[in-house]
Amino acid sequence: MIKKKLIEICCGSIEDVILASQFPVDRIELNSALELGGLTPSIGTLREARRRSRLPICCMVRPRTAGFHYTEDQFTSMCIDSEYLISNGADGIVFGFLDEDMKVDVERTKQLVQTIHHYNREAIFHKAFDAIEDKDEACEMLIECGVDRILTSGGENYPDIEKGFATLKHLIDTYNDRITILVGGGVRAHNVHNILESTGCTQIHMTAKEIAQDNGEYTCVSEANLDEILKNF
Repeated sequence: MIKKKLIEICCGSIEDVILASQFPVDRIELNSALELGGLTPSIGTLREARRRSRLPICCMVRPRTAGFHYTEDQFTSMCIDSEYLISNGADGIVFGFLDEDMKVDVERTKQLVQTIHHYNREAIFHKAFDAIEDKDEACEMLIECGVDRILTSGGENYPDIEKGFATLKHLIDTYNDRITILVGGGVRAHNVHNILESTGCTQIHMTAKEIAQDNGEYTCVSEANLDEILKNF
């Protein structure tokens, strides 16, 4: 923690995990394909991350890019992935289910939360939340479903998280004693102090990303960017 703020780093590879673990951060969100918004990581990546880092690791479960209204087969595979990730050391599962009306899919959310909690792990609803129009209704639904934490930038405003400040402050002031509001999506060195001051958040999520090259582009955690963001707390 820095200044009593819990810091989560979004990682897309074992190299990202090793790098993030060298900084005063508190938790890893493990993905693959950060350039696609983050997809389900491999079991091999999780097992090696678990071996190389002592930080809690929550794993993304997302089978494809685009939206969050999944087919029955996709949902089934997500449930299977969740159990395999938990059995291989995941401390939590990060997911998001929306129905065709762009509201929380309560039935699927409850089902996966029950599985996650059966293993005493955390259930985190990711930024699918930002696509929902009525965020108060969504918070109440997620609380009812037993979700532990919501990752949000306060709306579909990425990378301009400042546009979500009013919503974030409202959500934190109203719900943070019943469900943790994890602020993330557009956290940069130039705005991190303002984010912390304006929203009153207790937890913050960031990638501190850069574009790397290997016969094409991919996204990874930047040591320089992460160092600069943390210095600006």
